[in-house]
Amino acid sequence: MLLVCWSAKGGSGASVVAAALALRSAEDGQETLLVDLDGDQPDVLGVTGAGLGAFDWLAAGDEVPVDALTGLEVPVAPRLALLPRGTADRPSDGRLRLLAGILRTGSRVIVIDAGTQRSPTGQSVDCWWDDVATSVLVTRACYLALRRAGHPPVGTRLVLVDEPGRALTTGDVVAALGIPLWCRVALDPSVARAVDAGLLATRRPRAFRQLIVTAA
Repeated sequence: MLLVCWSAKGGSGASVVAAALALRSAEDGQETLLVDLDGDQPDVLGVTGAGLGAFDWLAAGDEVPVDALTGLEVPVAPRLALLPRGTADRPSDGRLRLLAGILRTGSRVIVIDAGTQRSPTGQSVDCWWDDVATSVLVTRACYLALRRAGHPPVGTRLVLVDEPGRALTTGDVVAALGIPLWCRVALDPSVARAVDAGLLATRRPRAFRQLIVTAA
């Protein structure tokens, strides 16, 4: 299984959802790899030693063996490893698609944090992982986020971060995006505190664990 978590606007929670899904998969006994293409996962998970990563492997060229990717992984928790973003510049969409295709050939569950993918107004997001992975859009009930998301690819799973006081309803979000709701994530201050402290991998709040059971 290969899941790509993304958002159309920064601060929507895609990195936290990606980390949560990966942690939940590992807790369920599945060997899991979390791939960080956004750069936030080491801080979210409190992981040290994340240096070279996926972008560096892609920048090195085709002569570098695929096995070298494994050497860049950083252990996070039992059955869970992190492939960091690395220090090189962002590669082309074609190279990212190549990476996804390579990763999906293994037996592990792969969760990719793709960060922000912005769409031209009213158009579809150009998802480089289309037909390679399952798309997971993380959004808030925000007009700007929905406008930037455009028309997500068919089959996209929708994760809605639910904030009190938002004028737009769940029905409004589903209607605007044209995709069904996969799960609703209640905004929880304890989750934000765990992320800010880099303790998400070791001290997940109870409400957060219950939430991801629903999402998984």
